[in-house]
Amino acid sequence: MKRIVCATCESLPNLTDDDQAVIRPLADRRIQASVGVWSDATFPWLSADAVLIRSCWDYHRRTREFLDWVVSLENAGVRLWNAPDAIRWNTDKTYLRDLERKGVPVIPTLWPETSVRLRDKLHELGWQKAVVKPRISASAYLTRVTSTEDANEAQPLFEDLLRGPGVMVQQFIDRVLTQGEWSLMFFAGAYSHAVIKTPKAGDFRVQHDHGGGERNAEPPAYVIEAAARAVRAVESAPLYARVDGVESDGQLLLMELELIEPALFLRSSPHAAERFAESIAALL
Repeated sequence: MKRIVCATCESLPNLTDDDQAVIRPLADRRIQASVGVWSDATFPWLSADAVLIRSCWDYHRRTREFLDWVVSLENAGVRLWNAPDAIRWNTDKTYLRDLERKGVPVIPTLWPETSVRLRDKLHELGWQKAVVKPRISASAYLTRVTSTEDANEAQPLFEDLLRGPGVMVQQFIDRVLTQGEWSLMFFAGAYSHAVIKTPKAGDFRVQHDHGGGERNAEPPAYVIEAAARAVRAVESAPLYARVDGVESDGQLLLMELELIEPALFLRSSPHAAERFAESIAALL
């Protein structure tokens, strides 16, 4: 029997309920899955046939430590999913620039390297609203929406991020509030299923931590193809990927391509966990 370890974080020592959904389908394929906290230096990672990064939801707060752990497994010859190169590339959201250069439509994004006055910049770009967030982030951490009217209030956050992990400013697409945000899941490059995520009333964040929700939905063919194009653009073909985007003017604009620890909504679609388990089994 093959053995894999699902890596998680200290606050989720047993994985999320959604990630637990793959354990039984793996067992049905004679793959034993255990759970280890990535920051536990005493855990026997080398005893596994592969390490599957799943609920490591604190990596953005401990980035250097997390990447050092990835390197330690890589140097020890441990198979890691997703691959170390993909993880390193995906840690900093400047990967979006790489994808855009490859022809993937991305939400209009500003990548400041020096201080600018947000209010003046938004006026210059013609953006009514924008999202200010760190280049290394997860779960809407240190993220806020601003507008031409209240941009001065977001300026301190902008400056703090510029001095720290780096800052990015994305045009805010109002359709997220009315129609929601697509998340499409891919296993071994193949489309599996999708959900539409929506924020709670009065908020813009779609994550559960902030009151957001989701529903199972089937995207139009052009949305699936656009998401697949983003996944194909990754140099190290990922075992799993989640493509987050919003429809605008008949195209999917990429917001995020998640390759490290995204929720995969395995419980939201029939047989999604089985498809994930089958993709894992095919690589062992």
